[in-house]
Amino acid sequence: MAKESLDVSESLEMVKLVARKIIESEPILTDADRNLGDGDHGIGMQRGMTAVLEKLESDSFADIKSIFNAAGMAMMSSMGGASGALFGTLFRSGAKALDGKLAFDSSSLSDFLVAANEGVQARGGASPGDKTMIDALDPAANESLQSKELPINEALGAVASAAESGRDQSKDMVATMGRAKTLGEKSVGHPDAGACSIAIIFRAMAEFANN
Repeated sequence: MAKESLDVSESLEMVKLVARKIIESEPILTDADRNLGDGDHGIGMQRGMTAVLEKLESDSFADIKSIFNAAGMAMMSSMGGASGALFGTLFRSGAKALDGKLAFDSSSLSDFLVAANEGVQARGGASPGDKTMIDALDPAANESLQSKELPINEALGAVASAAESGRDQSKDMVATMGRAKTLGEKSVGHPDAGACSIAIIFRAMAEFANN
Protein backbone atom coordinates (compact mmCIF):
# COMPACT_ATOMS: atom_id res chain seq x y z
CA MET A 1 0.00 0.00 0.00
CA ALA A 2 1.31 3.45 -0.93
CA LYS A 3 2.53 5.56 1.96
CA GLU A 4 2.50 9.31 1.34
CA SER A 5 4.74 10.15 4.29
CA LEU A 6 6.17 8.96 7.60
CA ASP A 7 5.36 10.73 10.87
CA VAL A 8 7.92 11.48 13.59
CA SER A 9 7.58 8.10 15.35
CA GLU A 10 7.77 6.20 12.05
CA SER A 11 10.82 8.22 10.98
CA LEU A 12 12.48 7.36 14.29
CA GLU A 13 11.84 3.64 13.75
CA MET A 14 13.14 3.94 10.18
CA VAL A 15 16.48 5.39 11.31
CA LYS A 16 16.73 2.70 13.99
CA LEU A 17 16.30 0.09 11.26
CA VAL A 18 19.07 1.78 9.26
CA ALA A 19 21.35 1.50 12.28
CA ARG A 20 20.55 -2.18 12.79
CA LYS A 21 21.10 -3.00 9.09
CA ILE A 22 24.52 -1.32 9.10
CA ILE A 23 25.47 -3.14 12.32
CA GLU A 24 24.46 -6.47 10.73
CA SER A 25 26.43 -5.59 7.58
CA GLU A 26 29.77 -5.12 9.34
CA PRO A 27 31.34 -8.24 7.71
CA ILE A 28 30.29 -7.08 4.22
CA LEU A 29 31.62 -3.56 4.79
CA THR A 30 34.84 -4.82 6.36
CA ASP A 31 35.44 -7.09 3.38
CA ALA A 32 34.74 -4.25 0.93
CA ASP A 33 37.19 -1.97 2.71
CA ARG A 34 39.84 -4.68 2.97
CA ASN A 35 39.99 -4.73 -0.83
CA LEU A 36 40.73 -1.00 -1.05
CA GLY A 37 41.79 0.32 2.34
CA ASP A 38 42.77 -0.81 5.81
CA GLY A 39 39.62 -2.84 6.44
CA ASP A 40 38.29 -0.71 9.30
CA HIS A 41 35.23 0.80 7.60
CA GLY A 42 32.87 -1.95 8.74
CA ILE A 43 33.97 -1.78 12.38
CA GLY A 44 33.77 2.02 12.32
CA MET A 45 30.26 2.02 10.84
CA GLN A 46 29.16 -0.66 13.32
CA ARG A 47 30.48 1.42 16.20
CA GLY A 48 28.84 4.58 14.85
CA MET A 49 25.45 2.99 14.30
CA THR A 50 25.54 1.29 17.70
CA ALA A 51 25.93 4.79 19.17
CA VAL A 52 23.05 5.99 16.95
CA LEU A 53 20.80 3.20 18.19
CA GLU A 54 21.64 3.94 21.83
CA LYS A 55 20.94 7.65 21.32
CA LEU A 56 17.66 7.13 19.49
CA GLU A 57 16.41 4.62 22.05
CA SER A 58 17.25 6.80 25.06
CA ASP A 59 15.91 10.20 23.91
CA SER A 60 12.59 11.58 22.67
CA PHE A 61 12.26 13.64 19.51
CA ALA A 62 9.77 16.36 18.64
CA ASP A 63 10.44 16.55 14.90
CA ILE A 64 12.17 14.82 11.99
CA LYS A 65 15.19 17.13 11.96
CA SER A 66 16.16 16.26 15.52
CA ILE A 67 16.18 12.52 14.73
CA PHE A 68 18.61 12.81 11.82
CA ASN A 69 20.72 15.41 13.64
CA ALA A 70 21.04 13.15 16.68
CA ALA A 71 22.13 10.30 14.42
CA GLY A 72 24.80 12.48 12.82
CA MET A 73 26.09 13.72 16.16
CA ALA A 74 26.28 10.16 17.51
CA MET A 75 28.31 9.03 14.49
CA MET A 76 30.71 11.96 14.68
CA SER A 77 31.35 11.52 18.39
CA SER A 78 31.77 7.73 18.33
CA MET A 79 33.56 6.92 15.06
CA GLY A 80 36.35 9.41 14.59
CA GLY A 81 38.36 9.54 11.37
CA ALA A 82 37.15 10.41 7.89
CA SER A 83 34.12 8.10 7.93
CA GLY A 84 32.82 9.58 11.17
CA ALA A 85 33.15 13.10 9.83
CA LEU A 86 31.60 12.31 6.46
CA PHE A 87 28.70 10.11 7.56
CA GLY A 88 28.04 12.45 10.47
CA THR A 89 27.98 15.32 7.98
CA LEU A 90 25.57 13.40 5.76
CA PHE A 91 22.98 13.12 8.53
CA ARG A 92 23.57 16.58 10.03
CA SER A 93 23.60 18.47 6.71
CA GLY A 94 20.50 16.60 5.60
CA ALA A 95 18.81 17.35 8.93
CA LYS A 96 19.25 21.10 8.44
CA ALA A 97 16.98 20.89 5.38
CA LEU A 98 14.19 19.36 7.48
CA ASP A 99 13.66 22.27 9.87
CA GLY A 100 10.17 22.17 11.40
CA LYS A 101 9.10 19.02 9.52
CA LEU A 102 6.66 16.74 11.32
CA ALA A 103 6.34 14.37 8.35
CA PHE A 104 8.97 12.80 6.11
CA ASP A 105 7.57 12.78 2.58
CA SER A 106 9.21 12.52 -0.85
CA SER A 107 9.86 16.25 -1.01
CA SER A 108 11.52 16.11 2.42
CA LEU A 109 13.58 13.12 1.27
CA SER A 110 14.83 15.13 -1.68
CA ASP A 111 15.62 18.16 0.48
CA PHE A 112 17.50 15.89 2.87
CA LEU A 113 19.49 14.14 0.13
CA VAL A 114 20.43 17.24 -1.83
CA ALA A 115 21.66 18.98 1.33
CA ALA A 116 23.46 15.84 2.51
CA ASN A 117 25.18 15.41 -0.86
CA GLU A 118 26.31 19.03 -0.91
CA GLY A 119 27.52 18.84 2.68
CA VAL A 120 29.54 15.67 2.19
CA GLN A 121 31.13 16.90 -1.05
CA ALA A 122 32.09 20.18 0.62
CA ARG A 123 33.48 18.39 3.69
CA GLY A 124 35.41 15.64 1.93
CA GLY A 125 36.33 17.30 -1.36
CA ALA A 126 35.29 14.29 -3.45
CA SER A 127 33.26 14.49 -6.65
CA PRO A 128 31.32 11.84 -8.60
CA GLY A 129 33.79 9.46 -10.26
CA ASP A 130 36.41 9.61 -7.48
CA LYS A 131 35.35 6.16 -6.15
CA THR A 132 33.95 7.31 -2.81
CA MET A 133 30.60 7.31 -1.01
CA ILE A 134 29.64 10.20 -3.33
CA ASP A 135 29.30 7.72 -6.19
CA ALA A 136 26.24 6.26 -4.44
CA LEU A 137 25.04 9.44 -2.69
CA ASP A 138 25.06 11.72 -5.76
CA PRO A 139 22.86 9.46 -7.95
CA ALA A 140 20.53 8.95 -4.97
CA ALA A 141 20.19 12.73 -4.59
CA ASN A 142 19.61 13.17 -8.32
CA GLU A 143 16.97 10.44 -8.34
CA SER A 144 15.19 12.06 -5.38
CA LEU A 145 14.63 15.20 -7.48
CA GLN A 146 12.77 13.08 -10.03
CA SER A 147 10.70 11.29 -7.37
CA LYS A 148 9.31 14.21 -5.35
CA GLU A 149 5.72 13.57 -6.44
CA LEU A 150 5.76 9.86 -5.56
CA PRO A 151 4.56 8.31 -2.29
CA ILE A 152 7.47 8.04 0.15
CA ASN A 153 7.76 4.25 -0.16
CA GLU A 154 8.11 4.49 -3.96
CA ALA A 155 10.53 7.43 -3.77
CA LEU A 156 12.73 5.60 -1.28
CA GLY A 157 12.69 2.50 -3.48
CA ALA A 158 13.87 4.56 -6.45
CA VAL A 159 16.53 6.32 -4.38
CA ALA A 160 17.80 3.01 -2.98
CA SER A 161 18.06 1.53 -6.48
CA ALA A 162 19.99 4.60 -7.67
CA ALA A 163 22.39 4.27 -4.72
CA GLU A 164 22.91 0.56 -5.45
CA SER A 165 23.56 1.31 -9.13
CA GLY A 166 26.10 3.95 -8.11
CA ARG A 167 27.77 1.48 -5.74
CA ASP A 168 28.03 -1.07 -8.54
CA GLN A 169 29.43 1.50 -10.99
CA SER A 170 32.14 2.41 -8.48
CA LYS A 171 33.69 -1.02 -9.17
CA ASP A 172 34.90 0.24 -12.56
CA MET A 173 36.43 3.46 -11.20
CA VAL A 174 40.05 4.16 -10.31
CA ALA A 175 40.31 5.50 -6.76
CA THR A 176 41.59 9.07 -6.54
CA MET A 177 40.92 9.80 -2.87
CA GLY A 178 42.04 8.43 0.48
CA ARG A 179 44.02 5.28 1.15
CA ALA A 180 42.67 3.53 -1.95
CA LYS A 181 44.37 6.14 -4.14
CA THR A 182 47.71 4.36 -3.66
CA LEU A 183 46.31 1.28 -5.43
CA GLY A 184 45.76 3.11 -8.71
CA GLU A 185 44.48 0.71 -11.38
CA LYS A 186 44.42 -2.13 -8.84
CA SER A 187 41.40 -0.48 -7.23
CA VAL A 188 39.30 -1.37 -10.30
CA GLY A 189 36.98 -4.33 -9.77
CA HIS A 190 35.95 -3.54 -6.21
CA PRO A 191 33.11 -1.24 -5.05
CA ASP A 192 33.93 1.58 -2.65
CA ALA A 193 33.11 0.64 0.95
CA GLY A 194 31.50 4.01 1.68
CA ALA A 195 29.28 3.61 -1.38
CA CYS A 196 28.30 0.18 -0.03
CA SER A 197 27.24 1.81 3.25
CA ILE A 198 25.17 4.43 1.42
CA ALA A 199 23.37 1.70 -0.54
CA ILE A 200 22.57 -0.21 2.67
CA ILE A 201 21.28 2.94 4.40
CA PHE A 202 18.77 3.81 1.70
CA ARG A 203 17.70 0.22 1.02
CA ALA A 204 16.92 -0.09 4.76
CA MET A 205 14.84 3.11 4.58
CA ALA A 206 12.99 1.74 1.56
CA GLU A 207 12.36 -1.59 3.31
CA PHE A 208 10.88 0.21 6.29
CA ALA A 209 8.60 2.41 4.18
CA ASN A 210 7.38 -0.58 2.16
CA ASN A 211 6.38 -2.67 5.18
